[in-house]
Amino acid sequence: MQTSKDIIFINSHPIQYFAPMYKYLNEEGIRTKVWYCSDFSIRGVQDREFGVKVKWDIPLLEGYEYRFFRNYSPKKSELGSFWGLINLGILWNLFTAPRSVIVVHGWNYFTHFFVLLLGKLRGHTVCLRCEMPFSQELLKKGLKQRIKQAGLKYILFPRVDFFLYIGTQNRMFYESYGIAPGQLIFCPYSVDNRRFRNEFEKLKGDKTLIKSKIGVPADGKIILYSGKYVSKKRPLDVIEAFSRLSLPSTWLIMVGEGELRPEMERMIKENGLKNVVLTGFINQSAISEYYSISDVFVMSSEAGETWGLSVNEAMSFGLPVIVSDLTGCSSDLVQNGQNGYIFRTGDVNDLKDKLEQVLLNQRSFHREISRELIEKYSYQSVAANIQLAAV
Repeated sequence: MQTSKDIIFINSHPIQYFAPMYKYLNEEGIRTKVWYCSDFSIRGVQDREFGVKVKWDIPLLEGYEYRFFRNYSPKKSELGSFWGLINLGILWNLFTAPRSVIVVHGWNYFTHFFVLLLGKLRGHTVCLRCEMPFSQELLKKGLKQRIKQAGLKYILFPRVDFFLYIGTQNRMFYESYGIAPGQLIFCPYSVDNRRFRNEFEKLKGDKTLIKSKIGVPADGKIILYSGKYVSKKRPLDVIEAFSRLSLPSTWLIMVGEGELRPEMERMIKENGLKNVVLTGFINQSAISEYYSISDVFVMSSEAGETWGLSVNEAMSFGLPVIVSDLTGCSSDLVQNGQNGYIFRTGDVNDLKDKLEQVLLNQRSFHREISRELIEKYSYQSVAANIQLAAV
């Protein structure tokens, strides 16, 4: 379906989860362009949290029109700071481009903030797609938080036409600021479900071979963690919970890398754990093998995990999922007792109990529920709904 206006996304850099969506939108006749503030994910750089050089091995620039704009920031290396992206060319093009739908991912950079602030002056339809869950917003206190809330409510949000919420908690965040229902459009955080479905079909007959390659016996049950080894994701909780299990045929595979690796290795050694594999960084082309052989997926993150797209990936393979209650997607993707469980963030015993319930009663967890549920969180849903902003 052809849209009446171009849709222009403003992204900090090419992102492995977003790029396939832009290609899909164009395939569906939705004219989609992307303005990038940086090309560091294309060049391949040292990832601050992974602790290794990362260059994604899936196409990030295929199937859609894109532009990179010069970053004038003196703090380019501080990509996480407000001053890390200053792209004056984007602001100039904002006033020279035809009237379009401008979708901005968050407000945490100079460029993003001022696009949101100025976009309507040119006559663009301005859309905000941020990730903030209401449950995590409630944890923030103090003067800085009150100033932020006032700035959003009285300065930034009145200049936004539509708020593209990614899930239930994100919608509740916008509603807490009094955003009207007519301004809320469901544009869920999604992965390339089509690619992962194909991978599932291709790999489902190779489980024994893949397990052998990793060193897991054919009858071994696998708990899978996939994420950076950083404090926000609480990987030590997963190891501690695993150490308390009395299931000798069970393995823990932790896909990822990061600064907590030495502490994780020390915990594994001190507890005498034999069935734990720390894989190191695994790129997108190989991650499906780990989902294909696993029996349950765990995400143990605390505040800061605003969604958790690895949960989407795992559910595309029909895995039961165990997700902490502060993980942004838990309200949407987990049906307790049906396709997994939500556990109390940081409660290792609760996590251990939930792991036991899944591993000892696997027939009670219907893998098709995960696969059916995740279809709502898809590029198709984004395509169907984002057109509401483009009329």
